[in-house]
Parts: sequence; C-alpha cells; structure tokens
Amino acid sequence: MTDHQPTTLAGKRALITGGASGIGRACAVAFAEAGAKVTIADLDGDAAQRVADEIGGTAWQVDLSQAQALAELRLDTDILVNNAGIQHVRPIEEFEPEKFELILRLMLEAPFLLIRAALPGMYERGWGRIINLSSVHGLRASAYKSAYVTAKHGLEGLSKATALEGGPHGVTSNCINPAYVNTPLVQKQIADQAKVHGIAESDVVSQIMLTESAIKRLVEPKEVASLALWLAGDSAGMVTGASYTIDGGWTAR
Repeated sequence: MTDHQPTTLAGKRALITGGASGIGRACAVAFAEAGAKVTIADLDGDAAQRVADEIGGTAWQVDLSQAQALAELRLDTDILVNNAGIQHVRPIEEFEPEKFELILRLMLEAPFLLIRAALPGMYERGWGRIINLSSVHGLRASAYKSAYVTAKHGLEGLSKATALEGGPHGVTSNCINPAYVNTPLVQKQIADQAKVHGIAESDVVSQIMLTESAIKRLVEPKEVASLALWLAGDSAGMVTGASYTIDGGWTAR
C-alpha cells in the first residue's frame, strides 16, 4: 500500500476567473492552501482584492466580456481556471440577442483568448494546466437556457482541442461539469426559474434543480474545488481532454 501524498502546487502560479465568489473563490482558497500563488480575476475588483488579501494572492479587476481588450494579452501562469460566468433564463423566442452574444463572449470567447494568452508560456516551461469550469449543461441541455447551454457545449470542444494541441508540450486541458452548485449564480436564478416554469420560488430547488439528480442536494463549491485541485497537480498528468461530472447522477440517466 502506498502513501497518498496531498496535491502540492508549491512554486506554481494560478489564475482563476470569477475568483471572487462561488466556485472560483473555493478554488482560489484550495490552490493557495496547496502552495500556489493565485491571481483572482473578477469584474468586482473590491471583492477580488478581499479574496486576494485573505489568501496572499493578487487581484486583477477585468471585464472578460470586452473580448477585444484580451486579443493581444499574454499571461504568465502555470494554471488557468476558466470559471467566470453568468446565467440568463428565457424562452428562445424571448431571448434577447444581445444577452446571447454577451454570454458567448464571456463564457466561450474569453476562455479561448485566455488560453491563447497562456499557452506560449506553458509551452516554454513544458508544463501547464487548463481547467475549464463547464457544467452538466456542457453535456445535457435544459429548456430556457439556450445561451448558457450553447456556451458550455462550445467550451467542451475548446477544451478538447486544447488538450490535443497541448499534450505534446506538457499541457493538459479538462472540463469540470457540476450540476447546480450552492453559489450566488444559482441563487439568483431562482426567481427567473419560478417565473418561466410558473411555480413558486420555494419549489424551484426541488422541482427544477434537483429533479434529475439521484442525490437530492446542491453541490458545494469546495467539492468542485477539490477536483480542480487534483486536476492541477502532477498526479493528473495523464488526464486530458476529459469531462468530469459532479452531478449527483444527473448524466447517468
């Protein structure tokens, strides 16, 4: 029997988008505890700074929906976690085109541009980790979330293409696919979900969010962070082009 060594990220630099709250914050804390120097990238600069101060990291206030500003970016980081995202719940015929475009820019084009910015340095060092926070909606669809589902399905393809290109250079690329996570993003959906489905807000979690899961609770951010931490470490060096579900059995159906 071999001793299990905890993941160490000593000497590694990590950049986490949407790192000021929810899954991103949980990843930032876990990575910092493992020894990484973490940059918190977030639209909310004050919140990013608070998390950075808490973990001894760096804050980067950035609007990732402004894709043109990222086009010539160069990132010197060993680990990139593409986590930033928003949600918008509407039937397709009522879905505002500008909202659709915004979600694709933020959740698909921005990850592409950040990966593009980070790969040259990773290739030079012969080591890198791209971790894309996808969703169960990267593998399955739900009604009224056309933009989110489209963006996450696209992120799956981007992650796999990155895995194929990065493999010979020591760079892995993987997706994490949670079901509904206990985060502000999910809490903010409850009113919209109630409206579009014609049910009470108090019934949304049980009737909508947990209906497909065999385990009837929300995923906790630290559970997602624990998988991200493993993917970032040396033990996952042969894991690439994969999509890991944390969905309580949703995709087993």
